[in-house]
Amino acid sequence: MHWSDPAPSSMLGAIEDGNTPMRALLCHQWGPPEDLTVDDIPDPVPSEHQALIEVHAAAVNFPDSLIIQNKYQFKPELPFAPGGECAGIVRELGAAVKHIACGDRVVAFTGWGAMSEKVLVDARQLIPMPEGLDFDTASAFVMTYATSYHALKDRAALADGETLLVLGASGGVGLAAIELGKILGARVIAAASSAEKLAVCKLHGADELIDYENEDLRERLKAITGGKGVDVIYDPVGGAFTETALRSIAWRGRLLVVGFANGSIPSIPVNLTLLKGASIVGVFWGDYAKREPASNANDLRTLFTWLMQGKLKPRIAATYPLARGGVAIRALMDRRVSGKLVVHPQL
Repeated sequence: MHWSDPAPSSMLGAIEDGNTPMRALLCHQWGPPEDLTVDDIPDPVPSEHQALIEVHAAAVNFPDSLIIQNKYQFKPELPFAPGGECAGIVRELGAAVKHIACGDRVVAFTGWGAMSEKVLVDARQLIPMPEGLDFDTASAFVMTYATSYHALKDRAALADGETLLVLGASGGVGLAAIELGKILGARVIAAASSAEKLAVCKLHGADELIDYENEDLRERLKAITGGKGVDVIYDPVGGAFTETALRSIAWRGRLLVVGFANGSIPSIPVNLTLLKGASIVGVFWGDYAKREPASNANDLRTLFTWLMQGKLKPRIAATYPLARGGVAIRALMDRRVSGKLVVHPQL
């Protein structure tokens, strides 16, 4: 599975030429989510290896806020719809596609384009939805849980009995990291910016809570760990707390660089890694899925098994109709969300 270009060079075509129009939340110019508009565009037609997915749920992820501002590693041609992860129903197939059928319920990764009524994807990347799983959960599950599992299991080799610190713990990947950390046997410390967010973290299994807006993060970590420090730091936030957390890392600790939701990429004094024998480890699930598809497929089988067994409980904080997709992206940008947001393109 890897990222694909979900659409032709331009999403706009000649609707009057006979193409059936559909609605999409479009970015016509680089800028904030308030500039996104709902427009009619031609119904896409799948090429040889593509599938046309009727999108029933499109999860909102942090890259959506970056890609519309031209701040992401991928740069779609304007206009385009944001949305890199969705769940829906296969409606049309290219001539070479034989392993799935029209009517199948699937999870799709698009890079962009999912905040539209229909989207084209490479059919070889589709993930069948387990029986009994709803569209909202399916759309919001894979990216966050696969990222966190890859980070903790593969990149950090988190071991039973170790201590895990999760920064920005009430977000989608943060809550996933809490749940997976507990399954892997860790003592989990959740750090977030309010008591309300920390209450959500507690519901998802966090052992210790730190309000880093009102408490001294370093002193609290020292007290919680008895001065030993934390073995693994899961950091999807960036900013000033990264260095503070790194100064509280244990001997042979691992700092996982997952993202920069804070908007600031920290400058790290690398002598701190020398003093603690510690490692700074990058986490890029999208490229991992592309470069190591067999390993990623094994991860997904494990995660879906745990999900259907009830061991993992994704939190859908709110859902939005297509016209309010920009509002959903803004809420995520402003870090006002505990869990995941989902857009319903059919509404």
